[in-house]
Amino acid sequence: MDIQSIKNRFGIIGNSPALNYALQVATQVANTDLTVLINGESGVGKEVFSQIIHSLSARKHNPFIAVNCGAIPEGTIDSELFGHEKGSFTGAVDARKGYFETVNGGTIFLDEIGELPLGTQARLLRVLETGEYIRVGSSKTQKTDVRVIAATNKDLMQQVQSGKFREDLYYRLSTVPIRVPALHDRPEDIHLLFRKFAADFATKYKTSSVQLDDEAKQLLINYPWPGNVRELKNIAEQISVLSQDKQVTAKELNKFLQPYSNNRMPVLASASGNTHEFSNEREILYKLFFDMKKDVTELKRMFLDVLQNPEMVAQNQHFINELKEIKGQGQEIMQPKPLSIGVQPATQTVQPVIMNNDIHDHVEVEESLNIMDKEKELIVKALKKHKGKRKDAALDLGISERTLYRKLKEYDIEE
Repeated sequence: MDIQSIKNRFGIIGNSPALNYALQVATQVANTDLTVLINGESGVGKEVFSQIIHSLSARKHNPFIAVNCGAIPEGTIDSELFGHEKGSFTGAVDARKGYFETVNGGTIFLDEIGELPLGTQARLLRVLETGEYIRVGSSKTQKTDVRVIAATNKDLMQQVQSGKFREDLYYRLSTVPIRVPALHDRPEDIHLLFRKFAADFATKYKTSSVQLDDEAKQLLINYPWPGNVRELKNIAEQISVLSQDKQVTAKELNKFLQPYSNNRMPVLASASGNTHEFSNEREILYKLFFDMKKDVTELKRMFLDVLQNPEMVAQNQHFINELKEIKGQGQEIMQPKPLSIGVQPATQTVQPVIMNNDIHDHVEVEESLNIMDKEKELIVKALKKHKGKRKDAALDLGISERTLYRKLKEYDIEE
């Protein structure tokens, strides 16, 4: 069967070289029993390729099943794939056949193969190498004759390097790799697909098919399509239903497209010159907050040193200028709230007045306290108050008895 016949049969639109090559490989490998690994972004139509391979194979009259590995909970996926015996786990009221047993003689399509737990990967490897599997809760080995087609939108080699995917399973699955191109790699096919979807929805909703002007066509082609063909189909349906004018302009089309940016996440450089990209903004914010806290703590320490040693004032003109700037901006140096057992530190009121490069202290310090010392003191008082009874002392302090025990060890307090 030639490529165009396959496209017509399975409703595939497009003439890009990358798409044609992927279809050619699928056609050539179909009549074998080789394991196939289909790579491609989410929404490019990887499942269609698995159906093509099965339909053109000698197994085409036998069962075909598609399994989304990412949609099955980790605790039940072994049971789903390989079956289980009665009483093998809570809720197993009857014995159950797994997919490898029910699809015997046919083809199983394992989508999102990168989501499989490592234990399940080992069991799958055994099926691929020997055709054998064991039901959950059983010790009896069973045989199966199933062709496996796997698909992923992840870089499995990167998963292997990070220890999340078995290297031996990766090489066993990728006997024949097929790369399905993303929609942004097929710009010549985008408008063809849109026209096909628009015509289908016009028939479905009994209305006229929408048309794009030249600027709208260019906008459609330049859009990055992160959701690939699935996203394009959704956009075509939205426009078919919601557009008032069947001749769609670029301005009208832009209302239906999701805003996008080519910006990347910030990269923070380490002291050695190496860079590390944070996976999300929260980690970056945490680092910024920690750096700010460190700077404030250091500035506060320097400030208190100056207050306690007036002779340092004349020697540190730069520090005085910094204090002037801080006072001029109306900023306050705040004491971070301690993460402790509810002990509140004694207040410190510090009001520096800077005049003519001199510091005149208007400082009222009730006492300089260390939070840990204060905490230890309160624990000792609580124990004395309750005559060494930890439970009562912990209740009085507002902490658990376990926390109190840990604090006793930490501060080396003898009861």
